[in-house]
Amino acid sequence: MPRTERDALGGLVLPDEAYYGVQTARAAANFPVSGMKASPDLIRACVFVKKAAALANNELKALEEQKAQAIVRATDEVLAGGLADQFVVDVFQAGAGTSFNMNVNEVIANRALELLARPKGDYAFIGPNDHVNMSQSSNDTFPTACHLAVIFATDRLLPLLSALAIAFEAKGGEFGAIPKVGRTHLMDALPLKLGDEFRAWAAALRRAGERIEQRKGDLCEVAIGGTAVGTGVNAPAGYRSLIIAKLSALTGLALVQARDSFEALQSRAQLAAFSGALRELAQELGRIANDLRMLGSGPVAGLGEISLPAVQSGSSIMPGKVNPSLPECLNMICFQVIGNDLAVSLAAQAGQLDLNVFAPVMVHNILGSLSLFTGFLSVFTTRCVAGIKADAERCRAYLDLNPSLVALLAPKIGHLAAAELAKDALEKHKSVRQLAIEKGMISAEEADRLFGTGRP
Repeated sequence: MPRTERDALGGLVLPDEAYYGVQTARAAANFPVSGMKASPDLIRACVFVKKAAALANNELKALEEQKAQAIVRATDEVLAGGLADQFVVDVFQAGAGTSFNMNVNEVIANRALELLARPKGDYAFIGPNDHVNMSQSSNDTFPTACHLAVIFATDRLLPLLSALAIAFEAKGGEFGAIPKVGRTHLMDALPLKLGDEFRAWAAALRRAGERIEQRKGDLCEVAIGGTAVGTGVNAPAGYRSLIIAKLSALTGLALVQARDSFEALQSRAQLAAFSGALRELAQELGRIANDLRMLGSGPVAGLGEISLPAVQSGSSIMPGKVNPSLPECLNMICFQVIGNDLAVSLAAQAGQLDLNVFAPVMVHNILGSLSLFTGFLSVFTTRCVAGIKADAERCRAYLDLNPSLVALLAPKIGHLAAAELAKDALEKHKSVRQLAIEKGMISAEEADRLFGTGRP
């Protein structure tokens, strides 16, 4: 049967099957914005906070044993995947995550009541505010949950990023003996090995991963225990250190108390910095995707130094055309991640006075970016990078005609003479090596030493 719940605004009828309560129902009606709900990582993180709070409050004699155990049992059910359809608040909601926090509080309270054979809505016995949210405020619980959720999601990304770097490194070894034209300003430059380019991409990804790892570590500093505006009001003595210890034990993370509880509520700089690390990864991955598309361009009128695996037809009108579909998808993911970071940056600087209320949109965009990378990097590694092949003959043919090889002669003949030789080689469509020998600038033996492998 339907039940009626009351809050400060009055009564509201709820279906009996709803574990959420009146405050959640109002939020769902107020914010029918995107249809997107909180990510499982954020739900899990917030429920961990509620479980840790119940355990800490019980240990400090603020919450009686029966109620604490019922709350803990309810949180365990949610952590095991239960009641997932009861978290109904849109990701775009009232500031500070209050709507989502109350959604979690109400679901846990009503399930805890049910476990004690009491009716849903019997909030005098176990209430979402008085018991599940005891010693807490949305102001400290939601930022803490944001940090935890991002850490959870990052722990899935980092192994995939490492695997991609390893795949590029492997290709670097495979192509390590293939000389090719280097290019700067999109113009021919001094030679290098094809493997050098692939190893450099691996190094860039490892560096980006290190920055993400560092920023993830910063998120282990949490705001929990600060309650409203950072004062710790309504929390018993010893609560802050105890809940952090409980939360660390539950999550397996080495969480630490915010160095300044007021700053922890005012500033979302740590989330913004983490988002910045994802933006940096997007910039590197986008650059690499562009390079792969360029090096694989052709097959006749492009560079064609490498070939990417054919994964699908590339045209609805041109039979046999194959496009670099996977790098194109990676590019689009990177564009989105960079856009997400802009939203995070704007939200971070929009905080006012004693609370930044825009954490919901920040964590939504950060978790969205992490999800995009996590969903695609494994596919990109196995279906694209692992299958890249090199065209060593084409690389060598370009290199033989590269006028920039005169730089290797400059120490012997001088810069101006080398420049004239490069110009002459282009005009006569001859290799620098051939022309230098013809002009008597170097012997064939010297040419072999300088140009035989494409390196001095």
